[in-house]
Amino acid sequence: MSFVYTCFTTDIIHEGHLNIINEAKKYGDVIIGVLADKVMVRFNRFPTLEESERVEMLRSIEGIRDVIIQKDLMYDSVIDDLHPDYIIHGDNWVSGPMKAIRDHVEMRLSEYGGKLIDVPYTYNENVKHADDKIKEKLAMPEYRRKRLRQLIRLCPVVKAIEVHSGLTGLIAEKTVVENNGELDQFDAMWISSLCDSTAKGKPDIELVDMTSRFRTIDDVMEVTTKPVIFDGDTGGLIEHFVYTVRSLERMGVSAIIIEDKVGLKKNSLFGTEVEQTQDTIEHFSEKIRAGKKVQLTDDFMIIARIESLILEKGMEDALTRAKAFVEAGADGIMIHSRKKDPAEILEFCDKFRMEDKDTPIVVVPSSFNSVTEAELAEHGVNIVIYANQLTRSAFPAMEQTAKDILKYHRALEVDDRLLPIKDIISLIDEL
Repeated sequence: MSFVYTCFTTDIIHEGHLNIINEAKKYGDVIIGVLADKVMVRFNRFPTLEESERVEMLRSIEGIRDVIIQKDLMYDSVIDDLHPDYIIHGDNWVSGPMKAIRDHVEMRLSEYGGKLIDVPYTYNENVKHADDKIKEKLAMPEYRRKRLRQLIRLCPVVKAIEVHSGLTGLIAEKTVVENNGELDQFDAMWISSLCDSTAKGKPDIELVDMTSRFRTIDDVMEVTTKPVIFDGDTGGLIEHFVYTVRSLERMGVSAIIIEDKVGLKKNSLFGTEVEQTQDTIEHFSEKIRAGKKVQLTDDFMIIARIESLILEKGMEDALTRAKAFVEAGADGIMIHSRKKDPAEILEFCDKFRMEDKDTPIVVVPSSFNSVTEAELAEHGVNIVIYANQLTRSAFPAMEQTAKDILKYHRALEVDDRLLPIKDIISLIDEL
């Protein structure tokens, strides 16, 4: 008897999935794969059900021979172990980033005469409603808030990119790329104080108040599902910080990062070129303890950002502060540098990991941008934040467009570098 294999990345079964299963049954016994969580998060939305729950959901479907967990994106383990006569999939993978998976599967099946079947994807109101329900569930605060901790457990390194509006949030949410047979996407979003201020045309001195910054979070969260990491600058007064923590937790934000400085905020990249005052270990630890005390869940993270290397206070000072802040309750340590060489960052990570194997390490490779995510992960880094690249790429493009329209007194000369407005609109989902 021939057997057919299909793999699902879903938390619910709707008529589109049932159509694929019914088509598969026409060709033989059906084995269904559940894509492993750690693979699924690389190119698909985050699962709301555990792997075991998704397996049981599919086992309950009548007429299925077996359900297995697929542990690689390209189906190699399935093809090597099972040699299915047929692999069946919806035709939504015949173009776009997923085409790389399809092409690889077709090549592997041809090695022994297996066949690939593309089933027309089911588009109707019922399927759309089911998909929308999953998205709405992922966006709910109680699901989104805990997702950063889940990703840290699942991923070699969690990748976050700066967003400052609903549109940039959609870019972070929907951008998936194929590279050398692998698919990848961003895992989280960073709400940067610098970029939020810049988008409003304000200086980066904590002039934009929390009420305004919370509106930015609302704009982003309304159209996305990925976890949010919030740039909290210094955290402000302890008496104010506790309210910020409670508000962010209630909104569904996953983490706040606060830096151990006091006084008027000055961007760290200025280093010692401007006067910056580092907070005392004791006072900053008190701020961390106060924030942790008012939390209502274990999901929310307070991450301590250490400025010792920026302010040229030395490696030992940075390590001493890291140990103290973890003891005060910090859920992670962010270490920063304005040097182009990542050596001191890697040295800190290595020395910190000798004493602390578990506390997440966060880095922001803006200056030391030659280092790769894999290299950082080898030194114990858990989260990499691309903190301002979308803002920095947008500004020169918009400025040049404005200059050229003024120069030529028309828009023809800029048109070849503009994205069609319908492509931008296609990012925006309609209810």
